[in-house]
Amino acid sequence: MKLLTVMIGVVRTATTFVPTKKPNQLTQHALNSRSMNSTPRTTAHPHTIPNRHPPGLRILFFAEMWERFSYYGMRALLVLYLVNALGYARADALQVYATYTGLVYITPILGGFLADRWLGCRRAVFIGGAIMALGHFAMAVPSLLPSLLPSLLYPGLALLIIGNGFFKPNISTMVGRLYEEQDPRRDGGYTIFYMGINLGGFLAPLVCGYLGEEHGWHYGFAAAGVGMVLGLITFWYGQHRLGSVGLPPRRRDHTAPPPTPLSASDRRNLLALAIMGFFIVFFWMGFEQAGGTMNLFADQQTDRHLLGWEIPASYFQSINPLAIILFAPLFSYLWTRIDRSGYALSPVVKQAIGMIILGLGFVVLAIAQERAQQFGQVGPGWLIAVYFLHTMGELCLSPIGLSMVSTLAPQRMTSLCMGLWFTAIAIANYLAGTLESLLQHTGISLFWFLVSSSIGAGLLLWLISPLLQRLMTKKP
Repeated sequence: MKLLTVMIGVVRTATTFVPTKKPNQLTQHALNSRSMNSTPRTTAHPHTIPNRHPPGLRILFFAEMWERFSYYGMRALLVLYLVNALGYARADALQVYATYTGLVYITPILGGFLADRWLGCRRAVFIGGAIMALGHFAMAVPSLLPSLLPSLLYPGLALLIIGNGFFKPNISTMVGRLYEEQDPRRDGGYTIFYMGINLGGFLAPLVCGYLGEEHGWHYGFAAAGVGMVLGLITFWYGQHRLGSVGLPPRRRDHTAPPPTPLSASDRRNLLALAIMGFFIVFFWMGFEQAGGTMNLFADQQTDRHLLGWEIPASYFQSINPLAIILFAPLFSYLWTRIDRSGYALSPVVKQAIGMIILGLGFVVLAIAQERAQQFGQVGPGWLIAVYFLHTMGELCLSPIGLSMVSTLAPQRMTSLCMGLWFTAIAIANYLAGTLESLLQHTGISLFWFLVSSSIGAGLLLWLISPLLQRLMTKKP
Protein backbone atom coordinates (compact mmCIF):
# COMPACT_ATOMS: atom_id res chain seq x y z
CA MET A 1 0.00 0.00 0.00
CA LYS A 2 2.89 2.35 0.71
CA LEU A 3 4.23 1.79 -2.81
CA LEU A 4 0.80 2.48 -4.30
CA THR A 5 0.52 5.69 -2.28
CA VAL A 6 3.95 6.80 -3.46
CA MET A 7 3.10 6.04 -7.09
CA ILE A 8 -0.15 8.02 -6.86
CA GLY A 9 1.89 10.99 -5.66
CA VAL A 10 4.36 10.53 -8.51
CA VAL A 11 1.54 10.49 -11.08
CA ARG A 12 -0.01 13.63 -9.63
CA THR A 13 3.34 15.39 -9.78
CA ALA A 14 4.16 14.12 -13.27
CA THR A 15 0.80 15.13 -14.69
CA THR A 16 1.06 18.57 -13.12
CA PHE A 17 4.35 19.78 -14.52
CA VAL A 18 6.35 18.69 -17.51
CA PRO A 19 9.09 20.89 -18.95
CA THR A 20 8.57 21.76 -22.58
CA LYS A 21 10.92 19.78 -24.79
CA LYS A 22 11.43 19.09 -28.45
CA PRO A 23 9.81 15.99 -29.92
CA ASN A 24 12.19 13.09 -30.36
CA GLN A 25 13.60 12.28 -33.79
CA LEU A 26 10.96 9.71 -34.70
CA THR A 27 8.09 11.95 -33.63
CA GLN A 28 9.50 14.96 -35.48
CA HIS A 29 9.98 12.98 -38.71
CA ALA A 30 6.42 11.70 -38.60
CA LEU A 31 4.96 15.09 -37.76
CA ASN A 32 6.83 16.75 -40.61
CA SER A 33 5.56 14.03 -42.91
CA ARG A 34 1.93 14.53 -41.90
CA SER A 35 2.04 18.28 -42.10
CA MET A 36 3.04 18.08 -45.77
CA ASN A 37 0.82 15.21 -46.87
CA SER A 38 -2.34 15.11 -44.77
CA THR A 39 -5.42 17.22 -44.31
CA PRO A 40 -4.36 20.13 -42.07
CA ARG A 41 -5.32 19.81 -38.43
CA THR A 42 -5.23 22.28 -35.61
CA THR A 43 -1.87 22.09 -33.90
CA ALA A 44 -0.62 23.71 -30.76
CA HIS A 45 1.93 26.46 -31.12
CA PRO A 46 4.99 25.71 -28.93
CA HIS A 47 4.41 28.87 -26.89
CA THR A 48 0.77 27.96 -26.17
CA ILE A 49 1.41 24.44 -24.86
CA PRO A 50 0.74 24.32 -21.10
CA ASN A 51 3.14 22.71 -18.65
CA ARG A 52 0.45 20.44 -17.22
CA HIS A 53 -0.47 17.15 -18.80
CA PRO A 54 -4.16 16.88 -19.73
CA PRO A 55 -6.27 15.92 -16.68
CA GLY A 56 -7.60 12.91 -18.58
CA LEU A 57 -4.16 11.27 -18.49
CA ARG A 58 -4.51 10.55 -14.78
CA ILE A 59 -7.82 8.77 -15.40
CA LEU A 60 -6.40 6.66 -18.20
CA PHE A 61 -3.33 5.87 -16.05
CA PHE A 62 -5.37 4.36 -13.21
CA ALA A 63 -7.91 2.65 -15.47
CA GLU A 64 -5.08 0.93 -17.33
CA MET A 65 -3.26 0.15 -14.08
CA TRP A 66 -6.25 -1.80 -12.75
CA GLU A 67 -6.87 -3.51 -16.09
CA ARG A 68 -3.23 -4.65 -16.21
CA PHE A 69 -3.55 -5.75 -12.58
CA SER A 70 -6.36 -8.05 -13.65
CA TYR A 71 -4.52 -9.33 -16.74
CA TYR A 72 -1.17 -10.02 -15.10
CA GLY A 73 -2.87 -11.51 -12.06
CA MET A 74 -4.54 -13.98 -14.39
CA ARG A 75 -1.32 -14.61 -16.32
CA ALA A 76 0.63 -15.30 -13.13
CA LEU A 77 -1.82 -18.04 -12.13
CA LEU A 78 -3.04 -19.67 -15.33
CA VAL A 79 -0.25 -22.18 -16.09
CA LEU A 80 0.35 -22.98 -12.41
CA TYR A 81 -3.38 -23.54 -11.94
CA LEU A 82 -3.63 -25.84 -14.94
CA VAL A 83 -0.59 -27.92 -13.92
CA ASN A 84 -0.86 -27.99 -10.13
CA ALA A 85 -4.63 -27.87 -9.61
CA LEU A 86 -6.12 -29.49 -12.70
CA GLY A 87 -3.31 -31.94 -13.48
CA TYR A 88 -2.65 -30.74 -17.04
CA ALA A 89 0.50 -32.02 -18.70
CA ARG A 90 3.17 -29.35 -19.17
CA ALA A 91 2.72 -29.24 -22.96
CA ASP A 92 -1.07 -29.06 -22.69
CA ALA A 93 -0.94 -26.23 -20.13
CA LEU A 94 1.47 -24.26 -22.32
CA GLN A 95 -0.84 -24.82 -25.31
CA VAL A 96 -3.79 -23.33 -23.39
CA TYR A 97 -1.55 -20.43 -22.31
CA ALA A 98 -0.41 -19.90 -25.91
CA THR A 99 -3.93 -19.90 -27.30
CA TYR A 100 -5.24 -17.57 -24.59
CA THR A 101 -2.44 -15.00 -24.72
CA GLY A 102 -2.35 -15.13 -28.51
CA LEU A 103 -6.07 -14.48 -28.95
CA VAL A 104 -5.96 -11.75 -26.29
CA TYR A 105 -3.82 -9.71 -28.69
CA ILE A 106 -5.69 -10.69 -31.88
CA THR A 107 -9.11 -9.36 -30.90
CA PRO A 108 -7.89 -5.73 -30.65
CA ILE A 109 -8.11 -5.62 -34.47
CA LEU A 110 -11.88 -5.99 -34.26
CA GLY A 111 -12.15 -3.73 -31.22
CA GLY A 112 -10.11 -1.02 -32.89
CA PHE A 113 -12.13 -1.23 -36.11
CA LEU A 114 -15.50 -1.05 -34.31
CA ALA A 115 -14.31 1.92 -32.24
CA ASP A 116 -13.02 3.82 -35.27
CA ARG A 117 -16.23 3.25 -37.24
CA TRP A 118 -19.11 3.26 -34.73
CA LEU A 119 -18.51 2.87 -30.99
CA GLY A 120 -15.82 5.39 -30.21
CA CYS A 121 -12.91 4.55 -27.93
CA ARG A 122 -14.70 5.47 -24.73
CA ARG A 123 -17.69 3.18 -25.20
CA ALA A 124 -15.42 0.35 -26.38
CA VAL A 125 -13.40 0.61 -23.16
CA PHE A 126 -16.57 0.31 -21.06
CA ILE A 127 -17.78 -2.71 -23.02
CA GLY A 128 -14.40 -4.42 -22.86
CA GLY A 129 -13.88 -3.81 -19.16
CA ALA A 130 -17.30 -5.18 -18.25
CA ILE A 131 -16.81 -8.33 -20.33
CA MET A 132 -13.36 -8.91 -18.80
CA ALA A 133 -14.70 -8.55 -15.27
CA LEU A 134 -17.28 -11.26 -16.04
CA GLY A 135 -14.50 -13.46 -17.39
CA HIS A 136 -12.40 -13.16 -14.24
CA PHE A 137 -15.31 -13.97 -11.97
CA ALA A 138 -16.23 -16.92 -14.20
CA MET A 139 -12.69 -18.22 -13.66
CA ALA A 140 -13.21 -17.99 -9.90
CA VAL A 141 -16.38 -20.10 -9.93
CA PRO A 142 -14.83 -23.42 -11.07
CA SER A 143 -12.51 -23.48 -8.05
CA LEU A 144 -15.51 -23.01 -5.75
CA LEU A 145 -17.78 -25.41 -7.65
CA PRO A 146 -15.61 -28.05 -9.38
CA SER A 147 -18.65 -29.65 -11.02
CA LEU A 148 -19.02 -26.51 -13.18
CA LEU A 149 -15.38 -26.57 -14.31
CA PRO A 150 -15.91 -27.94 -17.84
CA SER A 151 -18.54 -25.33 -18.61
CA LEU A 152 -16.89 -22.22 -17.13
CA LEU A 153 -13.10 -22.48 -17.51
CA TYR A 154 -12.97 -21.95 -21.26
CA PRO A 155 -15.98 -19.59 -21.43
CA GLY A 156 -14.22 -17.50 -18.80
CA LEU A 157 -11.08 -17.35 -20.95
CA ALA A 158 -13.24 -16.50 -23.98
CA LEU A 159 -14.81 -13.55 -22.15
CA LEU A 160 -11.35 -12.26 -21.23
CA ILE A 161 -10.21 -12.55 -24.84
CA ILE A 162 -13.24 -10.70 -26.23
CA GLY A 163 -13.18 -8.00 -23.57
CA ASN A 164 -9.50 -7.27 -24.07
CA GLY A 165 -10.14 -6.71 -27.77
CA PHE A 166 -12.42 -3.79 -26.97
CA PHE A 167 -10.37 -2.39 -24.09
CA LYS A 168 -6.69 -2.60 -24.98
CA PRO A 169 -6.30 -0.73 -28.31
CA ASN A 170 -8.75 2.02 -27.48
CA ILE A 171 -7.44 3.14 -24.12
CA SER A 172 -3.95 3.35 -25.68
CA THR A 173 -5.34 5.39 -28.56
CA MET A 174 -7.06 7.85 -26.20
CA VAL A 175 -3.72 8.69 -24.60
CA GLY A 176 -2.42 9.99 -27.92
CA ARG A 177 -5.64 11.89 -28.65
CA LEU A 178 -5.32 13.89 -25.45
CA TYR A 179 -2.61 15.90 -27.21
CA GLU A 180 -2.49 18.09 -30.29
CA GLU A 181 -0.46 16.78 -33.20
CA GLN A 182 2.73 18.74 -32.50
CA ASP A 183 2.45 18.68 -28.71
CA PRO A 184 5.89 17.75 -27.29
CA ARG A 185 4.23 16.37 -24.14
CA ARG A 186 2.93 13.31 -26.01
CA ASP A 187 5.98 11.07 -25.45
CA GLY A 188 6.01 12.03 -21.78
CA GLY A 189 2.32 11.17 -21.57
CA TYR A 190 2.95 7.69 -22.95
CA THR A 191 5.82 7.24 -20.51
CA ILE A 192 3.50 8.00 -17.58
CA PHE A 193 0.86 5.69 -19.05
CA TYR A 194 3.50 2.94 -19.37
CA MET A 195 4.30 3.35 -15.68
CA GLY A 196 0.63 2.62 -14.94
CA ILE A 197 0.87 -0.62 -16.92
CA ASN A 198 3.85 -1.74 -14.91
CA LEU A 199 2.48 -0.67 -11.55
CA GLY A 200 -0.49 -2.95 -12.19
CA GLY A 201 1.87 -5.68 -13.41
CA PHE A 202 3.94 -5.39 -10.23
CA LEU A 203 1.02 -5.57 -7.80
CA ALA A 204 -0.84 -8.39 -9.61
CA PRO A 205 1.48 -11.35 -8.89
CA LEU A 206 1.95 -10.22 -5.29
CA VAL A 207 -1.79 -10.03 -4.61
CA CYS A 208 -3.38 -12.52 -7.01
CA GLY A 209 -0.43 -14.91 -6.93
CA TYR A 210 -0.29 -14.97 -3.14
CA LEU A 211 -4.03 -15.47 -2.77
CA GLY A 212 -4.14 -18.11 -5.50
CA GLU A 213 -1.15 -20.19 -4.40
CA GLU A 214 -1.51 -19.83 -0.64
CA HIS A 215 -5.26 -19.56 0.03
CA GLY A 216 -7.11 -20.97 -2.99
CA TRP A 217 -7.11 -20.41 -6.72
CA HIS A 218 -10.57 -18.86 -6.70
CA TYR A 219 -9.34 -16.05 -4.43
CA GLY A 220 -6.63 -15.16 -6.93
CA PHE A 221 -8.99 -15.14 -9.90
CA ALA A 222 -11.61 -13.17 -7.97
CA ALA A 223 -8.98 -10.58 -6.98
CA ALA A 224 -8.20 -10.08 -10.66
CA GLY A 225 -11.91 -9.49 -11.28
CA VAL A 226 -12.09 -6.95 -8.47
CA GLY A 227 -9.16 -5.11 -10.05
CA MET A 228 -11.02 -4.86 -13.36
CA VAL A 229 -14.13 -3.54 -11.62
CA LEU A 230 -12.02 -0.86 -9.91
CA GLY A 231 -10.65 0.13 -13.30
CA LEU A 232 -14.17 0.50 -14.70
CA ILE A 233 -15.27 2.60 -11.73
CA THR A 234 -12.23 4.84 -12.13
CA PHE A 235 -12.93 5.33 -15.83
CA TRP A 236 -16.66 5.93 -15.32
CA TYR A 237 -16.30 8.64 -12.70
CA GLY A 238 -13.34 10.30 -14.41
CA GLN A 239 -14.54 10.31 -18.02
CA HIS A 240 -15.63 13.95 -17.83
CA ARG A 241 -11.93 14.84 -17.68
CA LEU A 242 -11.45 13.43 -21.18
CA GLY A 243 -13.47 16.16 -22.87
CA SER A 244 -14.47 14.99 -26.34
CA VAL A 245 -11.72 12.37 -26.57
CA GLY A 246 -13.11 8.91 -27.30
CA LEU A 247 -16.68 9.93 -28.16
CA PRO A 248 -18.50 7.96 -30.91
CA PRO A 249 -17.88 9.22 -34.46
CA ARG A 250 -21.49 10.42 -34.92
CA ARG A 251 -21.03 12.94 -32.10
CA ARG A 252 -18.06 14.59 -33.71
CA ASP A 253 -18.11 17.73 -35.80
CA HIS A 254 -19.78 16.84 -39.11
CA THR A 255 -18.70 20.12 -40.70
CA ALA A 256 -15.14 18.82 -40.96
CA PRO A 257 -13.99 17.97 -44.50
CA PRO A 258 -14.04 14.29 -45.52
CA PRO A 259 -10.80 12.39 -44.98
CA THR A 260 -8.34 12.49 -47.82
CA PRO A 261 -6.87 9.32 -49.36
CA LEU A 262 -3.70 7.96 -47.84
CA SER A 263 -0.71 9.97 -48.95
CA ALA A 264 2.60 8.49 -50.09
CA SER A 265 4.07 9.43 -46.72
CA ASP A 266 1.24 7.64 -44.91
CA ARG A 267 1.90 4.50 -46.93
CA ARG A 268 5.61 4.63 -46.13
CA ASN A 269 4.84 5.03 -42.44
CA LEU A 270 2.49 2.04 -42.56
CA LEU A 271 5.17 -0.03 -44.31
CA ALA A 272 7.67 0.94 -41.60
CA LEU A 273 5.17 -0.12 -38.91
CA ALA A 274 4.62 -3.45 -40.68
CA ILE A 275 8.35 -4.17 -40.82
CA MET A 276 8.79 -3.25 -37.17
CA GLY A 277 5.79 -5.46 -36.35
CA PHE A 278 7.61 -8.42 -37.91
CA PHE A 279 10.70 -7.86 -35.78
CA ILE A 280 8.94 -7.34 -32.48
CA VAL A 281 7.54 -10.88 -32.82
CA PHE A 282 11.04 -12.16 -32.06
CA PHE A 283 11.29 -9.99 -28.96
CA TRP A 284 7.92 -10.84 -27.42
CA MET A 285 8.23 -14.53 -28.37
CA GLY A 286 11.08 -14.64 -25.89
CA PHE A 287 9.86 -12.11 -23.38
CA GLU A 288 6.47 -13.81 -22.93
CA GLN A 289 8.13 -16.99 -21.72
CA ALA A 290 7.66 -15.27 -18.35
CA GLY A 291 4.12 -16.54 -17.94
CA GLY A 292 4.86 -20.03 -19.29
CA THR A 293 8.20 -21.84 -19.22
CA MET A 294 9.86 -19.33 -16.89
CA ASN A 295 6.89 -19.58 -14.52
CA LEU A 296 7.28 -23.36 -14.47
CA PHE A 297 11.05 -22.98 -14.05
CA ALA A 298 10.40 -20.91 -10.93
CA ASP A 299 7.90 -23.49 -9.67
CA GLN A 300 9.87 -26.68 -10.35
CA GLN A 301 13.58 -25.91 -10.82
CA THR A 302 14.20 -22.98 -8.46
CA ASP A 303 14.95 -23.27 -4.76
CA ARG A 304 12.45 -20.74 -3.39
CA HIS A 305 13.03 -21.22 0.34
CA LEU A 306 13.98 -18.10 2.27
CA LEU A 307 14.30 -18.13 6.08
CA GLY A 308 11.84 -20.99 6.38
CA TRP A 309 9.33 -19.46 3.96
CA GLU A 310 8.72 -20.73 0.44
CA ILE A 311 8.36 -17.84 -1.98
CA PRO A 312 5.33 -18.30 -4.26
CA ALA A 313 6.48 -19.03 -7.81
CA SER A 314 4.27 -16.27 -9.20
CA TYR A 315 6.18 -13.64 -7.19
CA PHE A 316 9.05 -13.75 -9.66
CA GLN A 317 6.79 -12.14 -12.27
CA SER A 318 6.78 -8.96 -10.18
CA ILE A 319 10.51 -8.46 -10.73
CA ASN A 320 10.10 -7.15 -14.27
CA PRO A 321 7.51 -4.42 -13.61
CA LEU A 322 9.28 -3.37 -10.39
CA ALA A 323 12.55 -3.00 -12.30
CA ILE A 324 10.78 -0.93 -14.95
CA ILE A 325 9.35 1.40 -12.30
CA LEU A 326 12.83 1.80 -10.80
CA PHE A 327 14.90 2.05 -13.98
CA ALA A 328 12.60 3.77 -16.49
CA PRO A 329 13.54 7.29 -15.24
CA LEU A 330 17.23 6.37 -15.51
CA PHE A 331 16.82 5.10 -19.06
CA SER A 332 14.87 8.23 -20.00
CA TYR A 333 17.76 10.35 -18.67
CA LEU A 334 20.40 8.25 -20.45
CA TRP A 335 18.58 8.35 -23.79
CA THR A 336 18.22 12.12 -23.47
CA ARG A 337 21.94 12.55 -22.79
CA ILE A 338 22.90 10.19 -25.62
CA ASP A 339 20.52 11.82 -28.11
CA ARG A 340 22.01 15.24 -27.35
CA SER A 341 25.54 13.94 -27.87
CA GLY A 342 27.32 13.05 -31.06
CA TYR A 343 26.37 9.40 -30.56
CA ALA A 344 22.58 9.70 -30.90
CA LEU A 345 20.78 6.45 -31.68
CA SER A 346 17.67 6.16 -33.82
CA PRO A 347 14.54 4.61 -32.27
CA VAL A 348 15.00 1.57 -34.52
CA VAL A 349 18.55 0.98 -33.27
CA LYS A 350 17.39 1.29 -29.66
CA GLN A 351 14.84 -1.46 -30.28
CA ALA A 352 17.51 -3.63 -31.90
CA ILE A 353 19.65 -3.21 -28.79
CA GLY A 354 16.69 -4.31 -26.70
CA MET A 355 16.43 -7.57 -28.66
CA ILE A 356 20.13 -8.28 -28.19
CA ILE A 357 19.91 -7.69 -24.43
CA LEU A 358 16.91 -10.04 -24.29
CA GLY A 359 19.06 -12.71 -25.93
CA LEU A 360 21.76 -12.22 -23.29
CA GLY A 361 19.13 -12.90 -20.65
CA PHE A 362 18.39 -16.25 -22.27
CA VAL A 363 22.10 -17.09 -22.18
CA VAL A 364 21.84 -16.87 -18.38
CA LEU A 365 18.60 -18.89 -18.33
CA ALA A 366 19.98 -21.61 -20.61
CA ILE A 367 22.98 -22.07 -18.30
CA ALA A 368 20.66 -22.08 -15.28
CA GLN A 369 18.52 -24.81 -16.83
CA GLU A 370 21.58 -26.96 -17.51
CA ARG A 371 22.65 -26.58 -13.88
CA ALA A 372 19.14 -27.39 -12.66
CA GLN A 373 19.09 -30.56 -14.74
CA GLN A 374 22.44 -31.52 -13.23
CA PHE A 375 21.86 -30.59 -9.57
CA GLY A 376 18.04 -30.58 -9.24
CA GLN A 377 17.42 -26.89 -8.49
CA VAL A 378 19.22 -23.56 -8.73
CA GLY A 379 19.09 -20.49 -6.54
CA PRO A 380 16.64 -17.65 -7.22
CA GLY A 381 19.49 -15.34 -8.24
CA TRP A 382 19.53 -16.90 -11.70
CA LEU A 383 15.93 -15.96 -12.44
CA ILE A 384 16.40 -12.53 -10.90
CA ALA A 385 19.34 -11.92 -13.26
CA VAL A 386 17.28 -13.08 -16.26
CA TYR A 387 14.35 -10.84 -15.39
CA PHE A 388 16.73 -7.91 -14.88
CA LEU A 389 18.28 -8.34 -18.34
CA HIS A 390 14.87 -8.83 -19.94
CA THR A 391 13.69 -5.62 -18.31
CA MET A 392 16.66 -3.70 -19.67
CA GLY A 393 15.77 -5.03 -23.12
CA GLU A 394 12.13 -4.08 -22.69
CA LEU A 395 13.07 -0.53 -21.72
CA CYS A 396 14.99 -0.23 -24.98
CA LEU A 397 12.09 -1.50 -27.09
CA SER A 398 8.61 -1.40 -25.63
CA PRO A 399 8.01 2.25 -24.63
CA ILE A 400 8.77 3.36 -28.19
CA GLY A 401 6.12 1.09 -29.69
CA LEU A 402 2.90 2.71 -28.49
CA SER A 403 4.16 6.21 -29.23
CA MET A 404 5.41 5.12 -32.65
CA VAL A 405 2.03 3.68 -33.67
CA SER A 406 0.17 6.73 -32.38
CA THR A 407 2.56 9.05 -34.23
CA LEU A 408 2.96 7.28 -37.57
CA ALA A 409 -0.55 5.87 -38.10
CA PRO A 410 -2.97 7.96 -40.20
CA GLN A 411 -5.37 9.78 -37.87
CA ARG A 412 -8.51 7.94 -38.97
CA MET A 413 -6.78 4.54 -38.63
CA THR A 414 -5.09 4.96 -35.26
CA SER A 415 -7.14 2.40 -33.30
CA LEU A 416 -7.03 -0.08 -36.18
CA CYS A 417 -3.24 0.30 -36.49
CA MET A 418 -2.93 -0.15 -32.73
CA GLY A 419 -4.89 -3.38 -33.12
CA LEU A 420 -2.61 -4.54 -35.94
CA TRP A 421 0.42 -3.75 -33.77
CA PHE A 422 -1.02 -5.96 -31.05
CA THR A 423 -1.50 -8.69 -33.68
CA ALA A 424 2.27 -9.01 -33.92
CA ILE A 425 2.36 -9.42 -30.15
CA ALA A 426 -0.44 -12.00 -30.47
CA ILE A 427 1.66 -14.10 -32.85
CA ALA A 428 4.59 -13.80 -30.46
CA ASN A 429 2.46 -14.87 -27.48
CA TYR A 430 1.22 -17.95 -29.32
CA LEU A 431 4.75 -18.91 -30.32
CA ALA A 432 5.91 -18.33 -26.75
CA GLY A 433 3.58 -21.05 -25.53
CA THR A 434 4.05 -23.56 -28.36
CA LEU A 435 7.75 -23.15 -29.17
CA GLU A 436 8.90 -25.76 -26.65
CA SER A 437 6.65 -28.39 -28.25
CA LEU A 438 7.73 -27.37 -31.76
CA LEU A 439 11.39 -27.84 -30.79
CA GLN A 440 10.79 -31.07 -28.85
CA HIS A 441 11.99 -33.45 -31.57
CA THR A 442 14.77 -31.27 -32.95
CA GLY A 443 17.19 -31.67 -30.08
CA ILE A 444 17.47 -27.88 -29.77
CA SER A 445 17.10 -26.42 -26.30
CA LEU A 446 14.30 -23.84 -26.08
CA PHE A 447 16.37 -21.25 -24.27
CA TRP A 448 19.41 -21.60 -26.53
CA PHE A 449 17.09 -21.25 -29.53
CA LEU A 450 15.76 -18.02 -28.04
CA VAL A 451 19.33 -16.79 -27.62
CA SER A 452 19.92 -17.09 -31.36
CA SER A 453 16.50 -15.83 -32.46
CA SER A 454 16.62 -12.73 -30.23
CA ILE A 455 20.21 -11.71 -30.93
CA GLY A 456 19.94 -12.62 -34.63
CA ALA A 457 16.79 -10.53 -35.12
CA GLY A 458 18.36 -7.64 -33.22
CA LEU A 459 21.48 -7.62 -35.39
CA LEU A 460 19.42 -7.78 -38.60
CA LEU A 461 17.17 -4.93 -37.45
CA TRP A 462 20.25 -2.84 -36.63
CA LEU A 463 21.57 -3.56 -40.12
CA ILE A 464 18.41 -2.33 -41.90
CA SER A 465 17.74 0.57 -39.52
CA PRO A 466 18.83 3.24 -42.07
CA LEU A 467 16.17 1.96 -44.49
CA LEU A 468 13.46 2.12 -41.83
CA GLN A 469 14.46 5.63 -40.82
CA ARG A 470 14.15 6.77 -44.44
CA LEU A 471 10.65 5.26 -44.61
CA MET A 472 9.67 7.27 -41.54
CA THR A 473 10.99 10.52 -43.00
CA LYS A 474 9.31 12.72 -45.61
CA LYS A 475 11.78 13.60 -48.35
CA PRO A 476 11.39 17.02 -49.97
